[in-house]
Amino acid sequence: MRFAKWVMVLILAMLTLASCTGAPAPSAAPTVTPTAASMTAVGNSAGHGMDAVPNQGVPNATAARGAQPLTPRIENGVKVFELTATPVKWPILKDVIATAWTYNGTVPGPMIRVTEGDQVRIVLKNNLPDATSIHWHGIPVPNAMDGVPPFTQNAVKPGEAFTYEFTAAPAGTFMYHSHVDTDTQIPIGLYAPFIIDPKDNAKRPDVDVTLMLSEWRVVGGKTYAAMPMGGMEPNYFTINGKAYPETETINAKLGQRVRIRFANVGQFAHPMHLHGTFFKIVATDGNPVPDAAQWTKDTINVSPGERYDIEFIATNPGQWMLHCHIPHHLTNDNVEPGGLMLIVNLTS
Repeated sequence: MRFAKWVMVLILAMLTLASCTGAPAPSAAPTVTPTAASMTAVGNSAGHGMDAVPNQGVPNATAARGAQPLTPRIENGVKVFELTATPVKWPILKDVIATAWTYNGTVPGPMIRVTEGDQVRIVLKNNLPDATSIHWHGIPVPNAMDGVPPFTQNAVKPGEAFTYEFTAAPAGTFMYHSHVDTDTQIPIGLYAPFIIDPKDNAKRPDVDVTLMLSEWRVVGGKTYAAMPMGGMEPNYFTINGKAYPETETINAKLGQRVRIRFANVGQFAHPMHLHGTFFKIVATDGNPVPDAAQWTKDTINVSPGERYDIEFIATNPGQWMLHCHIPHHLTNDNVEPGGLMLIVNLTS
């Protein structure tokens, strides 16, 4: 016991000496503090959100709205969709322009909408300054089509193309997005909805709207990849690439059945609240919820990567807010009202 006591005293003395002289304590591992340079991937122009997205020579967007259906061509029974990854200057608001990386020049990219069982072919051409890919979020595609470099394919380099092909199934709400430098490429616009309708679509709603939720960081006219870390928090919040008051209006007539498909492609949870009526959760992550299990709610928390389909019958006329219930997410650069908010207009 005395020997052990003296050993402990000796160790304490050595630790005290080390702290006084600045020498490392015995067995202490060195601590490395990451710098902005060490966190920037080689060859990544956007710099994992630490640097502004390059905007020199980037053209203005020619389309006003994203998530619009993309018409395929048919080749031997296969639905073929053409996608080009390209940078554009995208208006989040009339006076706030983000430098975005996009599919076909819009945020979100075009909606791919097909029927369950369709054979689809998507040709991606990369006109970005960096490599990229497409992941089909939630769709159980063959492994070689999953779009995750370096495991299922090589990243698609600038100027190159890659062809994805798979059977569209099951029916449900899905999305597609980049799976290269995802903390940069997704927040700056490389995402879009993918809807697979059931073969028997007898329950098609009267109004069917898809809303993709995301966040942006635009400071001094420069765009950065918004992320939940010190100094890189978002200052704009968007629905389908627009912040209120530029968000779309959902119009429905009394008696109509309205379906809203939420898809959160951002890095923050968004509890979406509907005024004026209750709704039922009819599908989660592309999977239908049986009638007996459908919850009746007025707020649904949509976490990153999740999709929820909600439905309600329009019975209460008026202009009703649909919005995130985190107050800060209803601001544009800290000014309210803005952000994740739109109007549901129910008329007779």
